[in-house]
Amino acid sequence: MSVLCYRPLCRIGRYEWVELRRTGSNALTESWSLKGEMALSCSCTVFCPCVLSLGEHPPTEDRCQTWAGIRIDDGHFDTVDLSGIKVGLMMDLPGIMSRGNWTAALFVDDNASVHAVKALTRIFTGRVGGTTHLLSILVGQFLGVRQVPITYETKGETRIVRIEKYVDGAITPVRGKDTNQNVVIRNSEYWIGPDVIVSRADKSRFRGFGRNWNLTGRSAEIVKLDWGNS
Repeated sequence: MSVLCYRPLCRIGRYEWVELRRTGSNALTESWSLKGEMALSCSCTVFCPCVLSLGEHPPTEDRCQTWAGIRIDDGHFDTVDLSGIKVGLMMDLPGIMSRGNWTAALFVDDNASVHAVKALTRIFTGRVGGTTHLLSILVGQFLGVRQVPITYETKGETRIVRIEKYVDGAITPVRGKDTNQNVVIRNSEYWIGPDVIVSRADKSRFRGFGRNWNLTGRSAEIVKLDWGNS
């Protein structure tokens, strides 16, 4: 029996379908999907060049320090319902994104069940293929999972993200020439999502895992998520 799976090409963001053979208990069988929104803050001084270069251009500060909040509106992992759960990520990249050696950590809402935490850990470590599969290739050190209170709120256009003891953030879209419209990059090959709202961090603090980042005033983005492995 076979299953279709994504395989990332050399640039981060492009995928092709490949056929994997199920050869034992470790074979890919789980079906998953996530729909929602991500608000991401990073250390780049201008809008993150990784979005359009698909990870081939270096970050503006030589390395990329990033946290993200995720609101899952609808999602599942096999029979486990993931809808309504909040998730957070920390990623510390030593240079050009596509070269890998990332350090990462995962945060899951304290209201999530044990089964949901296990499912999200498999998804965000890339072990079950699909959109997040590249994380299994590019993350060299995974610092583990913390289950803590997480809030992800929208006030006007601003996304307020708080991960207790770790993140305090507020991300607001950048307005364009028409001040009633946000600046949006559309139809990109960016792995997170094709349409990216260019944003700025009004407030962005991350503390934890030996890191103390203040990314206020730096690059940020808001992206609708439509992820999965089928």
